[in-house]
Amino acid sequence: MIPEFSTTAPRDGFRSDTATPPATIPCDALVVFVTDDAPAGGAAAEIDRATGGLLGRLAAAGEITGKRYECTPILAPAGIAAGQLLVVGLGSKAGLDQGTLYRAAAAATRLLAGRRRASVALVADRSWSARQVEQAVAGSAVGMVGQDLYRAEKKRTPFGSTVWSQAPADAVATGTLIADGVNLARRLVNMAPEDLYPESFAEAAATIAGRVGLEIDVWDERRLEAERCRAMLAVGRGSSRPPRLVKLAWRGPGAGADQPDYALVGKGVTFDSGGLSLKPPDGMLTMKCDMAGAAAMLAAAATIAALRLPVNLIAACGLAENMTGPAAYKLGDCITARSGTTIEIHNTDAEGRVVLADVLDVVREAKPRRIIDAATLTGACMVALGNDVAGLFTNDQAWCDRVAAAARTVGDPVWQLPMYPEYDDQIRSEVADIKNVGEGRWGGAITAAKFLERFVGGIPWTHVDIAGPAFSEKPRPWTDGGATGMPVRTVVELVRGGA
Repeated sequence: MIPEFSTTAPRDGFRSDTATPPATIPCDALVVFVTDDAPAGGAAAEIDRATGGLLGRLAAAGEITGKRYECTPILAPAGIAAGQLLVVGLGSKAGLDQGTLYRAAAAATRLLAGRRRASVALVADRSWSARQVEQAVAGSAVGMVGQDLYRAEKKRTPFGSTVWSQAPADAVATGTLIADGVNLARRLVNMAPEDLYPESFAEAAATIAGRVGLEIDVWDERRLEAERCRAMLAVGRGSSRPPRLVKLAWRGPGAGADQPDYALVGKGVTFDSGGLSLKPPDGMLTMKCDMAGAAAMLAAAATIAALRLPVNLIAACGLAENMTGPAAYKLGDCITARSGTTIEIHNTDAEGRVVLADVLDVVREAKPRRIIDAATLTGACMVALGNDVAGLFTNDQAWCDRVAAAARTVGDPVWQLPMYPEYDDQIRSEVADIKNVGEGRWGGAITAAKFLERFVGGIPWTHVDIAGPAFSEKPRPWTDGGATGMPVRTVVELVRGGA
């Protein structure tokens, strides 16, 4: 079950075709995208002409509206070579962006992947930018992959071949690489905790690093002890599966040999029972997803390497299981983190920040110019922002603005929360330097971020709390339930923008 880097349909199953008229492409299904203000315009106009004005008539009758993510199948229409036409809505043309195209293309392929198909063609509009085409291609490759890793009868089956008509070949190639990263993160998160634990995650990371040319160094429990990573070791003590720290490095072509431009950090709690502060069963059921930050950062680093981006980058994933074994860390324990900061434990279910204390100190030592971390850190962030929006927290507004801009460009919803100095008072301990939770229920996402801030050494840093959007408990038009792969596309866009 260990995934490799390329978990979608084989990359050579995707190709560009800029020469063949879309109406004449022989395929099982042809996908055309329409806006609500011109349901038979743009790329759909040629299909409308080939079918004798069919799309215009259906639009006039209200059967096609162009509403965002609305999918209207038309079986065996005369005038085109495809066995089926699927019309997918994009909403308003004025509001069309990369995120909408990503989700619309994913909605189309998710619907069509419900049965086996030898070939599917999707028609890009010539007005789309290269980046918009890339995101549409990525969405199409993500939508056809489900969360049903363990089902004998799959709900989603990738197509034998996928043709992107009127799409530049370079954009198709880049889009499939981005999709590989998203699907890699999704697959890791969707794996059962019996199969994915710190050691097997590290093995998967080594496999992926070898495929894309990343340098990798894995710290086992002996190395963690030697490196004074006692916070990570404390969280992992209650499990029979010891923790690991995975370090990755990428030196892009022409990037030189100076300090890293970026450090990517991911929380990798491969299963979170809550420890001695035990979660109830309903709260524990989806806790295989508590390593989504590490999965996303591994996948983002692999994508950046596969794209050969000219940057120097390091990534670090802190991997542990939070269990209740006889050696489990306890409420009232005082732990000395790698930085020398002492942490009083008030809640063993606030373990992710304890793991990240050591991981952030490791990357701080490498003196990167900027740090971004991703973590399913707090339920409090979901209380504040809901299930679909990630929280942003920072010590450097300019850096946070870049992260937010990258997220919004690719359609990942984010919102910044404050980091006022007064919140520092809430994590001060009477017996240690800090405690691992704030005071009471209020502002929990912020006090968790203030805890992390103690370990970045003043380097520009932005924390992304993905507790809500990393895992969807119910399907959406563009995705099955389960892992979403957020924020892989954001991080890739962020690094591409600064490359």
